[in-house]
Amino acid sequence: MTTAAAALPSGPAPWSVRIAWMILAILCLGIAVYSAHYLLHPPRRPAEALHNPQGVPWLFVHVAGAVVALVLGSFQFLPALRRGAIPPHRWIGRLYVMGCLVGGAAGLILASGSSAGPIASTGFGSLAIAWIAVTLLGWRAVLQGRFAAHRRWMIRSWALTLAAVTLRLYLPLVMVLDLPFLPWYRAISFLAWVPNLVVAELWLRRAGARPGS
Repeated sequence: MTTAAAALPSGPAPWSVRIAWMILAILCLGIAVYSAHYLLHPPRRPAEALHNPQGVPWLFVHVAGAVVALVLGSFQFLPALRRGAIPPHRWIGRLYVMGCLVGGAAGLILASGSSAGPIASTGFGSLAIAWIAVTLLGWRAVLQGRFAAHRRWMIRSWALTLAAVTLRLYLPLVMVLDLPFLPWYRAISFLAWVPNLVVAELWLRRAGARPGS
């Protein structure tokens, strides 16, 4: 077992955690597949890129990075990937970090051109900055050998990666409930990620309070 693996909780995860992980993994893969149409058919003008003047080429770049992060991040918490002299977790993690940084940088550019105005630009721009920041802090922690801190930062990073999922859960709900789209879209620019980060922090505090954690 590597030092990094030793720093992580041992023993099988509770069934509730396994089921939650499976649901999230399925949602992530589904969103990744859905978003892939932007990669197969890249938008050529702003009208095809959510009417965002920065959409060409940055929507393509953002989706490419986010899809990598969604797919690879879904498997990063599997204990089997952290075993061995050179565990797959390391290489997958490097690609995950690259996906987050590319997706976050492009997302920050896209946020400046949001057709929903400055509130949405602030919400999505803050998400991009937070996503880049916590991912870099997690990367720095592992380079310094601070594996427990690395794990905590990457859980935060994963919570922000999941904004791609929560965003697409909120949007259909707005339509089903026949709510006014524009004000709710502005609210969702924050709701898609702030609650995720709060839940991650609460989970980390609870896990940190357990004996042996």
